[in-house]
Amino acid sequence: MSWCGMYQFVSSPPRRPDVMYEGAMDDVEQKFVLIVEDDADLRELLANLLDQAGIANEAVGTLCRASARIREISPALVLLDVMMPDGDGLAFCAQLRQAGFANKIMMLTAKGAALDRIAGLEGGADDYLTKPFESRELLARIRNLLRGATAWHSISTGKIRYARFGTWRLDLVQRRLVTSDDRIVMVSTGEFDLLRRMIDAPRIELSREDLMPERRETVHFDRSLDNRISRLRNKLGAERDGAQLIVTVRNRGFMLAADVSYE
Repeated sequence: MSWCGMYQFVSSPPRRPDVMYEGAMDDVEQKFVLIVEDDADLRELLANLLDQAGIANEAVGTLCRASARIREISPALVLLDVMMPDGDGLAFCAQLRQAGFANKIMMLTAKGAALDRIAGLEGGADDYLTKPFESRELLARIRNLLRGATAWHSISTGKIRYARFGTWRLDLVQRRLVTSDDRIVMVSTGEFDLLRRMIDAPRIELSREDLMPERRETVHFDRSLDNRISRLRNKLGAERDGAQLIVTVRNRGFMLAADVSYE
């Protein structure tokens, strides 16, 4: 399925919005979001929600139109409905990734089953939210995706090194924790990856599949994730209230209970 000729995607920098919104807090507001949703009322609601948040956006109603706009503007984030009139959003997401689109993709769907969610993440989506959703949660997830994209690009270009949460700093280059008095706490590769995923989505509930996508088929049955969480809590406990930074959300997963900043 080519969706009106989308055979190859050539990545280019995200377009800056034509309008500078008053009161922008950070460069999240400088990112461009493409909304791909066939329901006209929901499409308008999403566009208005982002407008009010000061996030530049454009909304389209077909995958064909989305394909054309992605080639033209390379949006920082694509909000993508799964069930579109001219094709399957999951397959479209997978084809975008295969064609080289490296920016963020968030799936929006009425399908809430675990298998559907896993299929979306396996297809290359960065996040997955089921309808109906709460507007504040959607905005929080969008901002975290956009902020995370900016942060990890800044890491690769040497502009930032640390993610600060609570009294801790995570050294994103040397992959270790740093206490408030500059003591070093080493973490394993698995612990670092787990903490990095939480830092990308602070104060948001993350499922076991979100936190260990490489073991999504068994993460509900083995103790790997629980063991990593336990070790991280013990290490974070070296600082006051550190053990409480990772919160268990009953029957849902875990959450980083702190704001994150970069330096």
